Amino acid sequence: MNTHDIATHLNAVRTRLAAAERRAGRAPGSVRLLAVSKTRTVDEIRAAVAAGQRAFGENYLQEALEKIDALKDEPLEWHFIGRIQSNKTRQIAERFDWVHSVGSLKHARRLNDQRPGPLPPLKVCLQVNVSGEASKGGFAPQALDEAVPACCALDRLQLMGLMTLPAPALTEAEQRPPFRRLRELRDRLATDTCRLQTLSMGMSGDLEAAVAEGSTLVRIGTAIFGPRP
Repeated sequence: MNTHDIATHLNAVRTRLAAAERRAGRAPGSVRLLAVSKTRTVDEIRAAVAAGQRAFGENYLQEALEKIDALKDEPLEWHFIGRIQSNKTRQIAERFDWVHSVGSLKHARRLNDQRPGPLPPLKVCLQVNVSGEASKGGFAPQALDEAVPACCALDRLQLMGLMTLPAPALTEAEQRPPFRRLRELRDRLATDTCRLQTLSMGMSGDLEAAVAEGSTLVRIGTAIFGPRP
């Protein structure tokens, strides 16, 4: 995509997000924008950086590491949002600032144990399979009663909140219930010591529904960078 178009699209997404916040009665700027840059080039990411974007989400480890190295001159925040494989946890723990897709206690413990001491604790979200899809990873909702306190106790992780990737739906009325379920789970599980402030939910096609239900971070790729090649 033309790099000028990326800046235009990014500003359009920011306008959409601000409108969604107003409509939902949310404070301006209460929802963070994560630009999903998987399959995108370093030049495309630099165009988004030039337009003021600092947080980027990647799904594929090797591709992400090449971009992190190529863009190390920029003060960027890197989020791993793809499915975690056990043999990749060390590099994820070493190279990322956030992980949104923690779907098992085994992976949480590996990330904790492999996070280098000099770095701040790794910010993580627990992925929740609210739609019960066999093809999706993540914790079943009923597993969170054990998982949340167990992850809060890991000293090299900072449990920020919950993430979901619900089944596609066409209308806002159909899109909202899974996001509502995630918010209700957070409200039930949050404590003074484990506040779960982040709700990572909403993408290009459903960000309005997600913001209406309490999202604090939306993961946007196509609306910024165009359809994936």
